[in-house]
Amino acid sequence: MNPILKIFWLIYIIFIDLPLALLFTFLTAISTLIGCTIGDHKKWGYYPGMIWSRLMCALIFSTVKVEGKENLEKGQSYVFAANHTSTYDIFIIYGYIGRSFKWVMKEEIRKIPFVGAACKAAGFIFINRKAMKQALHSMEEAKKSLTNGVSVVIFPEGTRTKTGEMGRFKQGAFKIAMDMGLPVVPLSLGGFFKAMPSGQAFANPRARVSLHIGKPIDISQFNDINEAMEYLRNEIAKNI
Repeated sequence: MNPILKIFWLIYIIFIDLPLALLFTFLTAISTLIGCTIGDHKKWGYYPGMIWSRLMCALIFSTVKVEGKENLEKGQSYVFAANHTSTYDIFIIYGYIGRSFKWVMKEEIRKIPFVGAACKAAGFIFINRKAMKQALHSMEEAKKSLTNGVSVVIFPEGTRTKTGEMGRFKQGAFKIAMDMGLPVVPLSLGGFFKAMPSGQAFANPRARVSLHIGKPIDISQFNDINEAMEYLRNEIAKNI
């Protein structure tokens, strides 16, 4: 980026983007918390977050290309599995997947003021990666949400990539899918590693990002979980 433009962009981030992002996040958390407490968590756990995510993308003037929505069947629950490249992956999935779902997220998010309470009210699943027994219990709780077309979204890598390459997959998504007899849908996210690589404090402007929704995968067709994981990893990679 041109040095002069970089200075203007930094000023925009500090004085416009960040204040608005904090305001949108607060309003989203409050509306989700109240809505899920007195209303339908399937709607209130999704629509405020969807609007919030699109606003967050609009603040950095990003364009999002979505492909593959026709691969999803109305009323069907899925286990969505996505590669993890950036903080903005959350906004792309939440804003543009077009399905009600529950996030599987790290335990630390529960401690964020307002946001943690809203996520809990929405029925999102917190995972303590340092306590395996508690993590397994959380995954069991996740299964209770997967009814009436409500799905779950997992980043099988567990954390963001630092190199742009996908890391090793963990088994959580596959165990849920196998136990529940649900198809796994590969989500391929592209563009945001370059727009906001690991360690960078803010995203570059006008990021061109993409979300490719792959065809659902029947896990029961594989001989073992490792074979299923490798197949899913290849499906995600080829559509990034």
